[in-house]
Amino acid sequence: MLIRELTEADVEDADRLRRVAFGAVSGPSLRPGRRGLAAELDGRTAGVLTIKEFHQFYGGSTVPMGGVGGVAVDPYARGRGVGGALLDAALRDMREHGQPLSALYATVPAVYRSRGWERAGVLEWLDFPLDRMPAADRIPSRPLVEGDLQGMHACYNDVASTVNGLIDRSAPTFDLADVLKLDVVSVVPGHDGEVRGYLAAERGPDGLKVFDLVGRDVVTQLGLLRELGSWAGVLDRASVRVTDPAVTGLLTNQAISFTVTTSAWLLRVVDLPAAVAARGWPAAEWVKPAAVDLDVVDERAPWHAGRQRLVVEDGRVWVEPGGSGAVRLHARALGPWFSGMQDSHALRRAGLLDGDAALLDRLVGAPGVPRLADYF
Repeated sequence: MLIRELTEADVEDADRLRRVAFGAVSGPSLRPGRRGLAAELDGRTAGVLTIKEFHQFYGGSTVPMGGVGGVAVDPYARGRGVGGALLDAALRDMREHGQPLSALYATVPAVYRSRGWERAGVLEWLDFPLDRMPAADRIPSRPLVEGDLQGMHACYNDVASTVNGLIDRSAPTFDLADVLKLDVVSVVPGHDGEVRGYLAAERGPDGLKVFDLVGRDVVTQLGLLRELGSWAGVLDRASVRVTDPAVTGLLTNQAISFTVTTSAWLLRVVDLPAAVAARGWPAAEWVKPAAVDLDVVDERAPWHAGRQRLVVEDGRVWVEPGGSGAVRLHARALGPWFSGMQDSHALRRAGLLDGDAALLDRLVGAPGVPRLADYF
């Protein structure tokens, strides 16, 4: 079996494999911000995957992340180790490209768990009755124009930087102008070109899908919710993607029971020292100098396996080789710990951690459920 870089000459074969695996493709396998790997068996392309270039917020800082998707194996080649070989190669590729984290949405979780990915957050859509929006004053808003794109992006990132897991939507993977194709995009203008908030939605045969409802302050958020509620005369409800959990969790009036559609995403720490160095650690300012000695069990990423010491000092956190290995951490434990999805007690009960890891819990804290608001 040969694993190699996906090239433009492979796109037709790659798109075919993805179409067979998933029923459809949303776009070509290669495009700006995306690269790929191909597996060859008997001289023909038998499997593919793609890796998107993302930056994911943790602790207020962005960490480079490889978004793995489009993992497809030709039916004749299944059961011959093609998928596993592609994933092993992807780990090496992401490390070489400076992506110490990787995330994916898993249709077959066991395959990815065997390679060290583990559930670390959610993407959620809430089904909102439009007649239960909170009362609010009308605020000045207008349709988005091209000149608002940078201000809209800055508004999104101001909020996203406070929610662990959200992507910064930077180029080249994201094209800000794509939002202009949506049916409904309202912005709340501020001073000097600033955007205080915005609402982005698509009207389809099944109703209204709200991709983002983002505001810098409560007045803006409530005003945008009022605008969303104006659809109540036309529709009973809207489907709202959770971008800012403050909007959907604290400002809306869901009853005791409501409908939510959840897509779980899995995270993999590809390079522990690099991931820790890139992450923000707000709680480290309040932790006295301390260290925890780790024994990382990760046969797929030998570059960070074995004894590693995580050190906290003067508000900084880093990982260096050495230590006693007192705390054993399986590769699958690293993702949910890093994101804050699971604490050491849950990881211990799942058989993914042994030893006293209280320092790891103190560092991550309890910042809320890690979230993505983009599917890939």
